[in-house]
Amino acid sequence: MTGPATAGHPHAGVPALFAGAPLDRADHAIVLVHGRGGTPESMLPLLKAAGALDAHTTAAVIAPRAADLSWYPDRFLAPVERNEPWLTSALESVDAAVQRAIATGIARERIMLTGFSQGACLALEYAARHPARYGGVAALAGALIGAEPRGQPLDGALAGIPVLLACGDADAHIPEARVRSAAAAFATAGAVVDMRIYPDLGHTVVEDQLDALRAMLAQVRLAASL
Repeated sequence: MTGPATAGHPHAGVPALFAGAPLDRADHAIVLVHGRGGTPESMLPLLKAAGALDAHTTAAVIAPRAADLSWYPDRFLAPVERNEPWLTSALESVDAAVQRAIATGIARERIMLTGFSQGACLALEYAARHPARYGGVAALAGALIGAEPRGQPLDGALAGIPVLLACGDADAHIPEARVRSAAAAFATAGAVVDMRIYPDLGHTVVEDQLDALRAMLAQVRLAASL
């Protein structure tokens, strides 16, 4: 993104982090979205653990950055209007990252949306509001945004997309019921949903989530190489 922040777009002008392969040499991209209190840099170890940043990577990583380390002020469960204009601005930041990859010739089906916590919620919400055949959506401890579960079915353009929803049932921030309702919404749209609910797990990432992320990344990498 470029340009100064405005009242209507509080995240405008906050520079994204670029890692992995240079965009002009990458054959697929990972849009990596951090959570509240986090930074793009704090998310890179997750990708490293999933094997996405080895010395021979062909993946470009674009990680948008929130102003003041938070994408929106209230909980994701709050009525949407209470998180505006920050929520719309956050989604525009994610879209800017996607469009940056597309502009260099990386098709949407070779773009993976990945996030943790607030970033997981944004990755899911972005896919729901911008339905297309992405390479995958990996939401670690997240769900769709809003006071109520989605009342309207998601768009059929999401059919076939791998969607990972992985969260603990003891997560104080993400109710299990909302993870399940998000999984149902994407499944109804035809997405290939992998929902993993971990007993007694709080708001954190465990090895099984990394294994699932690693497998999804491998599929995107394989598709990009064909």
